[in-house]
Amino acid sequence: MYKKYFKRLMDIVLSLIALIVLSPVILIVAILVRIKLGSPVIFKQERPGLNEKIFTMYKFRTMTDEEDKNGELMPDSVRLTKFGRILRSTSLDELPELFNILKGDMSIVGPRPLAVQYLPYYTKIERIRHSVRPGLSGLAQINGRNLATWEQRFRYDIEYVNNISFLGDLEIIFKTINKTIKRENIGERGLDSPQDFDKYRQNI
Repeated sequence: MYKKYFKRLMDIVLSLIALIVLSPVILIVAILVRIKLGSPVIFKQERPGLNEKIFTMYKFRTMTDEEDKNGELMPDSVRLTKFGRILRSTSLDELPELFNILKGDMSIVGPRPLAVQYLPYYTKIERIRHSVRPGLSGLAQINGRNLATWEQRFRYDIEYVNNISFLGDLEIIFKTINKTIKRENIGERGLDSPQDFDKYRQNI
């Protein structure tokens, strides 16, 4: 009952409340991103959602557009500024995803949406993670966040999908807030994270 009807209702209510309450923060971050990193302020990227339907996910920009002498973008480690690291470590860069939740692309809680190019490399069991809307946070994020291995992430994702409940979602929400405030289990996304999943799967 909760999974089919009330989870989506909770997403709408909570995302609306969050957008209203956090609107000053969102505005300030947007202005700072524009000043420090330029435009566009919002970084857009396609991700697979419910039933692997592709949607556009929104985030605040965290990297510059620095290019090498050949016109190619420099490595993430070069383009990721100190300000960008702060946005990532505090998860402030993910605030625009509240609009994805309101639109129905995402949920407050669910498996994190990963890159589209990973789709061919999932096993049949791993694809279960796409049977629900991807989340702003999830069971994997409160159990290691981006420091967890791929096997650990998928194990938590599948466990979540098979045991969705109202109390479970509330627990994940409160633990996410707590870990974000304490900044626990945080590595630099793209730098301290595991190897890209497609490359990892090709190498095993």
